[in-house]
Amino acid sequence: MSNKIKENSGIATLAIHAGQEPDPATGAIITPIYQTSTYVQEGVGQHKGFEYARTQNPTRLALERNLAALEAGKAAYCFSSGMSAIHTVLMLISSGDHCIVSDTTYGGTFRLFDKVLKNFGLEFSYVNTSSVEAVKDAIKPNTKMVFIETPTNPIMALTDIAAVAQICKESKLKLVVDNTFASPYLQQPIKLGADIVVHSTTKYLNGHSDSVGGVVVVDDLNVGERIAFLQNAAGAILSPFDSWLVLRGTKTLAARMQQHDKNGREVANFLVEHRKVEKVFYPGLSTHPHYELACRQMKGFGAMISFETGSYKKAVSFLETVKLCSLAESLGGVETLVCHPASMTHASIPAQERSRLGITEGLVRISVGIENVEDIIDDIDQALELL
Repeated sequence: MSNKIKENSGIATLAIHAGQEPDPATGAIITPIYQTSTYVQEGVGQHKGFEYARTQNPTRLALERNLAALEAGKAAYCFSSGMSAIHTVLMLISSGDHCIVSDTTYGGTFRLFDKVLKNFGLEFSYVNTSSVEAVKDAIKPNTKMVFIETPTNPIMALTDIAAVAQICKESKLKLVVDNTFASPYLQQPIKLGADIVVHSTTKYLNGHSDSVGGVVVVDDLNVGERIAFLQNAAGAILSPFDSWLVLRGTKTLAARMQQHDKNGREVANFLVEHRKVEKVFYPGLSTHPHYELACRQMKGFGAMISFETGSYKKAVSFLETVKLCSLAESLGGVETLVCHPASMTHASIPAQERSRLGITEGLVRISVGIENVEDIIDDIDQALELL
């Protein structure tokens, strides 16, 4: 960690300085892009800590140290996508082992678990992890891991991380938290007892919709050694340029998240009052079933909102009528994005299961950006009025 940083530095300070020192060769304040595949060694077995770029890269290392600090972890490891990060975490368990998963998890996570890893002997149970009792009841003799999203994608359900962490410790299970929707600015699962945190760095950490990546943050260096081994063995690493882009993104994480959160609250309040909207899913609303938990375990409520239009036809009309908002997959960028979870992010989940979970044909998801909130609301309003 940078010698500029005190042990109790705030997250905005960590975001700008952690893991980064001025370049020793030039004094450059920004970490250079070390675009190299290999490193010249001074002699056999004598090198400067870097041998081959799949194994180590100075730009990636700076980002990994930065993200470890932001998540209050011991170490971090960056990957070529959020899914490759999650895949690597699941390699910590073996054929015959059982993993409990939040039932409204991201569609890509479900696809990986149900369509790929299940074929290699891993067993998964999808449960409502918002219920601590449901998590307890799902534990089997072969359970080794609990994997939760909070807030979940796209229903915005929350899980009590500290309560589930206690259950996991009692049963000697690894607790993994996908913290993508909240970002470390709004929520730090390791401080609440989680063992591992994963992110799609594509989203809020990068923040500019110009890089795809993922990260695994650990609270146990022994687990970290295994993740590092798997990272090197499988080779799904984050490139030097993408590492540089995410480092640039994290420098403004605190400022961006403050505006995202402010805009998210205003848009959610607007949607609640709109006569064309049937239901709004946002943890910052006092009517949300997990509002009190959100106040307790999160620093803010974020900018991810879903709402029910009532039908597929209405959802499509809205999505094709907005002008400032962009119809696109992904989230967490500075621009406002809208999507149709049932046919986009969660299309891999069977229709019957989507319906049970509340991922209806009329559901729309918004990633509220940091534009002037009046402009965002005006655009949403004109599209809703045409329904």
